[in-house]
Amino acid sequence: MNKPDLRNIDSRGFFSKLRLYFFTGLVALAPVVVTAYILWYLFFTVDNWLNGIYDSVPFLTVGGRPIPGLGFLTVVLLVILAGVIARNIIGSQILKATESQFTRLPLVRSIYNGAKQLTQAIFGGKRALFQQVVLVPFPTRGVYAIAFYTSDAAPEIARKTADDMVSVFLPTTPNPTSGYMLIVRRADIIPLDMTVEEAVKLVISGGAVIPDDRAMQMMADAAQGKSVADDSPVSPLSNVEYAKEPNSVN
Repeated sequence: MNKPDLRNIDSRGFFSKLRLYFFTGLVALAPVVVTAYILWYLFFTVDNWLNGIYDSVPFLTVGGRPIPGLGFLTVVLLVILAGVIARNIIGSQILKATESQFTRLPLVRSIYNGAKQLTQAIFGGKRALFQQVVLVPFPTRGVYAIAFYTSDAAPEIARKTADDMVSVFLPTTPNPTSGYMLIVRRADIIPLDMTVEEAVKLVISGGAVIPDDRAMQMMADAAQGKSVADDSPVSPLSNVEYAKEPNSVN
């Protein structure tokens, strides 16, 4: 009877462990590398915006090039200065006068108003841009996609469709910053308990990073006699009867 070649067994075991260590290191380092790259890209992109103004200043250059970070620092200081001016009475009047000039120009008005509304929605603090995570039937019956409820549809849309319509943003995988703006029947969407952050992770990972089931956790806590009070804000989609089987999206 032939004896097994122990050298081949040891070799296979060595390469199996090596492959395991490689993929473990890849999983551990990938988020750090991606985050560092994005921050590096944003830093140098902003830095290059105003870096050129220091080319002619000898003590602010190294080897004929501006010191890295000067452009970025300049942009930050300009933003802070704009905030100081905007909160000043005279500065606010100047900004209002500038805004009125922008809104008088046909093409500029559309761009300015859109940028202003988007900025206020993201940074204004009045309400979140994405108010709730929902499921929408897309692209056909029986197939659902993660989306974010943004607002009720415009009155003209509701009037002409003769239905209760809402606007949702449907992100794409793996880049959730792009996607589709859909207008769907309120009864066709299914509100979810997961947070916006959890939904974004779910979309980016292609469904691999699954958030905890909050409803099951609350039921388990209730069974153990723990408090199940929910401090989260009231859903803008509450007190609405939803269809169990949403209509298809054509």
